[in-house]
Amino acid sequence: MIKKNARFNYLICIYLAGITFFTLFRIAETVVYCNHTEGPDDFGGLFGTALWLGFRFDTAVSAYVLLLPLAMLIVGEMARIRKRWYYAIVHYLLMVLYTVCFFACAADIPFFLYFSQRLDATVMTLGSSLPMVVDMIVSEPSYMAYFLVFVAVSVGWWLLGRLIYRKVLMRRLEEETLGYGWSITMAALLLFGLFVGMRGHLTKERPIRPDYAVFCHNPFLNQIGLNPVFSFMKSAEAIGKDRKNPLELIDIETARQQFAMQQEWPLTEGEAVTLPEGTNVVIVLMESMSIERTCLGTNPTASLTPCLDSLMLHGTTFTQGWSAGTQSYNGIYSTHYGHPTLFKRHSLHIDRDMVPRVCGLPQILRDNGYSTAYFMPHKGVFDGMEKFFYANGYERVFEENSYPKEELVGTYGVPDHTLFRHAIEYLNEATAKGPTYVTVATCSNHPPLVLPKGLDFKPKARELKEQMVEYADWSIGQFMAEAARQPWFGNTLFVFVADHGCHLNGSTYDIPLPHVRIPIAFYAPGRLEARLVERQACQIDVSPTILGMLGIDYDNRMLGIDVLKRQRKYSVLGTWETIGAADGELLYIYRKDGRSTLHRYMDGDPEDVSDRYPDRKAELERYVKGIVQLSYQMLQDGTTRCDK
Repeated sequence: MIKKNARFNYLICIYLAGITFFTLFRIAETVVYCNHTEGPDDFGGLFGTALWLGFRFDTAVSAYVLLLPLAMLIVGEMARIRKRWYYAIVHYLLMVLYTVCFFACAADIPFFLYFSQRLDATVMTLGSSLPMVVDMIVSEPSYMAYFLVFVAVSVGWWLLGRLIYRKVLMRRLEEETLGYGWSITMAALLLFGLFVGMRGHLTKERPIRPDYAVFCHNPFLNQIGLNPVFSFMKSAEAIGKDRKNPLELIDIETARQQFAMQQEWPLTEGEAVTLPEGTNVVIVLMESMSIERTCLGTNPTASLTPCLDSLMLHGTTFTQGWSAGTQSYNGIYSTHYGHPTLFKRHSLHIDRDMVPRVCGLPQILRDNGYSTAYFMPHKGVFDGMEKFFYANGYERVFEENSYPKEELVGTYGVPDHTLFRHAIEYLNEATAKGPTYVTVATCSNHPPLVLPKGLDFKPKARELKEQMVEYADWSIGQFMAEAARQPWFGNTLFVFVADHGCHLNGSTYDIPLPHVRIPIAFYAPGRLEARLVERQACQIDVSPTILGMLGIDYDNRMLGIDVLKRQRKYSVLGTWETIGAADGELLYIYRKDGRSTLHRYMDGDPEDVSDRYPDRKAELERYVKGIVQLSYQMLQDGTTRCDK
């Protein structure tokens, strides 16, 4: 009987074709991942399980795609509609919907390589910077390659769809139809099939969720089963709920206790430094500079940063530095304002209508007579940065429109060496009038990668991405050499810290360590001791430590510590969907779905050792949830503001 119904047959054929294309994308993403990492190709024989889970998620997405077309086909069957235009609408609707899904699959490949997570709604936080994002995609060759893959797949999809449309639907459209009884039966079966597909199972459990993809210790296998359309839609739904619902990780009294306990952490002996009054401060916020790129990585001989290495070895450098998150806004927020990244929230604009007001290093130094300036190479609207900085202590913000147009190179405006030159010019002028604080946020080491021409710079690496790390380091060297010739150099504290790390050799954990292990170095020749501090330090500690060295008395609204006066017991870190804490041996990870694990990260062991260290897990959990909860509460009640 089913052979006599061209309409339902057509829908089944389209579903099977869609599943095939989804599977091909999943296999292609796995191949790309293996080519960019040192991960095992066989995944311990578990890849088949990931593919099965992928089939379930692909079916869930397909069920939603097929729902409206199926309804139209049922109407056509019951009303005995034979007009070709009617079924052409159904066909083109299906083609377009699946094409949109395939675009998400293609975009997911570079997204996963960069962030170690499937495509999600965090990309919507860049909505105000859409032209810049589009330019970034068009300008980056590797991104364009994935776009061309999408185009090729789309052409193949439309050709196959046309074949199915003509051979299965149109050829038999005029044939004898099923009786109403059989038509109703077939429609009911297909609707039931879509219902099961949407739920992902026949049990009484809740419908299929992203955490259903988790089945082993390998974070890649736990994510490759997800369909990027599914992960995007679920995260968009979650973001909507998060904006309406308050963050509730732990009760606020316990949160305050965790912060108070920081004051009981061990003091250091003889490490505190007091710099002369009026010492200038320059923070170099380095784009995507993982500690693994430097001489302090696991393979020091593979360092691409001789200039930064020298500065770290001649300054006071923390060998266990952690970024707050894996996005630039995390690093910006935590480094300058002493607060952790906010779980499932954008730090620079947690509310659509209001810019957060946070009393951090910029405002405190400004209140103490410092001129304050932020140098970014790109447009100020990106991520809402310019608006945030002007509301939170910076007198001047230099962005793309502040520089001559002929100096702009690529999507991110001026290259690093040009940005540093403008910072030198400003420092020469500002320091002549009084103490000065400047942040220089580099960006050349971020795709799309554009190596400036006509420079006295000779890269040693062959790959462009490594050449850009070398160029970023060379630019720092040029900046410091020029700064050393200025009269203000001897009265300046330089701080080198990355906004976050980068994707390197895959990830053992859901928080990719190369993405959150960063350099944190304080450099003031003749005033700071040259030494490597074998302790932990977080981005939230940078501002309190600077203020400690300057000897400035201030009303502290930050949650970090002065790591030259007190030893950090636990570090706080995370991604958009996770928060974590590390104690120098164990790494605690809490996920948005409520799952939590504990790992011996110093050994690179993927095993969850929660059962072996229940007390230490509980301590780490209380700390990270407490600090994040307290930060959120302070923002909500306004106690982060300097005028409160």
